Amino acid sequence: MTYLMSLFMLGLVLGLVAVASNPSPYFAAFGLVVVAGLGCGVLVGYGGSFLSLVLFLIYLGGMLVVFAYSAALAAEPFPETWGDRSVVVYVVGYLLAVGLGAGFFWGGWYEASWGTVDELQSFAVVRGDSGGVALMYSSGGTMLVICAWVLLLTLFVVLELTRGLSRGALRAV
Repeated sequence: MTYLMSLFMLGLVLGLVAVASNPSPYFAAFGLVVVAGLGCGVLVGYGGSFLSLVLFLIYLGGMLVVFAYSAALAAEPFPETWGDRSVVVYVVGYLLAVGLGAGFFWGGWYEASWGTVDELQSFAVVRGDSGGVALMYSSGGTMLVICAWVLLLTLFVVLELTRGLSRGALRAV
């Protein structure tokens, strides 16, 4: 299980590098889908099956709709792909930054921190994600409201950035 979680985390980091380094929204959408799927795999591995479902429904259902709308308005005739020189420079730079950060913080991580929820199942009275959901809604209620406000603000920022010079959202018509 540790190898599977390590594979999920490596794919998560590589997917985040793919999203951050690509300026074209068409190819970054695939990176977002990969990152969301691998993030859900990490959450399921640590016992958060309900939270992974919430991540998939909210992130892929909500944010990708806004992302697809902005990608449709910001259409490029020749988008940059992952093989272009400028994108490769960004990928190498981000991977070097991740490698340096991992090398700097490597001494604080131990094998015991990779214990998944299945390894400690005999000690648990309730499932791991039921207590987490209750804690998310009780102590994290203000953070949920802040996250909803940030998502709404992100929607308005994306709409304003893709508005164009003359007619707003109707410029493609």
